[in-house]
Amino acid sequence: MKKTLLFLGFLSTFQLIAQKPVFVTAKTNAVTLYLNGAELSHTASVGLQKGTNEIVIKNISNQLDDNSIRVSSNKPVTILSAAFSNRYYNEYEVDPNSVLLKKVQDSIVLINKDLLSVRNTIETEQQTIQLLDKNKEIGGTNSGVNVLELSKIVDYYRQKRLEIANNINSLQEKEQKLNKTLQRLQNQLTFTESQEEKISNGKIVLQVMSDYAQTIQFDLAYITNLAAWSPFYEIEAKSVDQPLHLTTKGKVVQNTGVDWKQVKLSLSSTQPNPNNAIPYFSQWVLSFNQPYRREYGNVPPPPTPTMNKNIAYDKQLEEVQVTSSKKISQTSANYTAVSEQVLSVNFDISIPYDIYSNGKAHTVALSEQDVPASFSYYAAPKLNKDAYLIAQIADYSQYNLLAGEANIVFEGMFVGKTFLDPASTKDTLEVALGVDKNVIIKREKVSEKSGNKVLSGYKESAFTYDISVRNNKKSAIKLVLKDQFPISADKEVTVELTEVDRAKLNSDVGTLTWELEIKPQETKKIRFGYKVKYPKDKTIYNL
Repeated sequence: MKKTLLFLGFLSTFQLIAQKPVFVTAKTNAVTLYLNGAELSHTASVGLQKGTNEIVIKNISNQLDDNSIRVSSNKPVTILSAAFSNRYYNEYEVDPNSVLLKKVQDSIVLINKDLLSVRNTIETEQQTIQLLDKNKEIGGTNSGVNVLELSKIVDYYRQKRLEIANNINSLQEKEQKLNKTLQRLQNQLTFTESQEEKISNGKIVLQVMSDYAQTIQFDLAYITNLAAWSPFYEIEAKSVDQPLHLTTKGKVVQNTGVDWKQVKLSLSSTQPNPNNAIPYFSQWVLSFNQPYRREYGNVPPPPTPTMNKNIAYDKQLEEVQVTSSKKISQTSANYTAVSEQVLSVNFDISIPYDIYSNGKAHTVALSEQDVPASFSYYAAPKLNKDAYLIAQIADYSQYNLLAGEANIVFEGMFVGKTFLDPASTKDTLEVALGVDKNVIIKREKVSEKSGNKVLSGYKESAFTYDISVRNNKKSAIKLVLKDQFPISADKEVTVELTEVDRAKLNSDVGTLTWELEIKPQETKKIRFGYKVKYPKDKTIYNL
């Protein structure tokens, strides 16, 4: 009976020991970055005991979506539960048998001993000075001291006090150095055990049942919102008779608390969406007192095309067709495979990357390609006297473009930024490449053909303008030139065009368009005019 009790007690003790949590550090192998979030993939190897095991996997993102945790293993086990925690503290977490940890702790003990010795010596020296200062009254009040004895006592006091003061200064400097060393060693305790530069607070706690003792590898994946990427571009136009050179890059930012070292990166244009419910309409009931409108889900408004604020045009520009040519470049883009999925575009990079958890943007080159484009110039001198170079990219869906900012380089010079917005229903994507100062435009009023006069009960205002365009470039250009005339919404106000100089008219919006071909060093002039007739007792404020 006693043997049975002893056996049962031993078995209970063994089970308690086996139930202690086992700590293991995960290794980050791959990261899939989304436009708003990331999926991190880790591996962790651990030895299991027979029965139930609690595994605490460290080096996990500080925040994650609990519902996105996926765990698998390379050997048969039963995973009872998987939970995330960034506040898991346990008496078993620090391994006292760690060789690296013990080395640091031993060094701290030695430094503390040295500090104690230095501080004791400083205290002794300071007490000696106090003793000397208390006994500086010589010979008492009733007895005198001859000059020779007084000289010896003064020299001794001066020499001894100076010696002690210098010794205290040296000891205090030594104390400062020892304190710095002690602080450095104490800081190392936070990462010495796993040799990581940075250890996150995030942990995944697994409850696992194993039929026998074994070493197993767990594969973990989850979604976190502490990392993301955004696309941007570099567009280089060497001249209007060569294709655009388009470089697609990604800005990767992560603040997960986990440094990504030699990880495989994949950048996706999609976003992890926890709410995939399809929106449906319900009844829209009108009433006088409280209008009632209800919708299921969130129905986003239709997208608004993004236009460059410095230009405005509404007609397809004249084209100069350019064919593509191959360019060889050695960047990470050469190791990136671009694949178009049903719902996204993925950029898979085959070379490993180091991206640290510091919240700073890391640039990754994704692709380089020469894009055939058509070039033309556009100008609206009433609004802005600059000539804008416009590139038109036909069938742009084949280039897997995403919405993003772009740096523009024209003829070897940085000329500004623009925004690529491929979310358009047009077949051609128009990209503003910037202002070309070699195309000079002037717009002047012709005074002798402009002015006001009164006819019977009406007033007539006449306006005539000359527009000159000079091409200082070495090659011919095609330019779409636009100007404006007013339109009337009042039957008492009439507008009549007096000169149009072969312009194409749009009477609905009141625009004139000239499509010009200008040779090198050539100047072309355009003249147009209009007159407005209205009652003389009224004033048109915006004429």
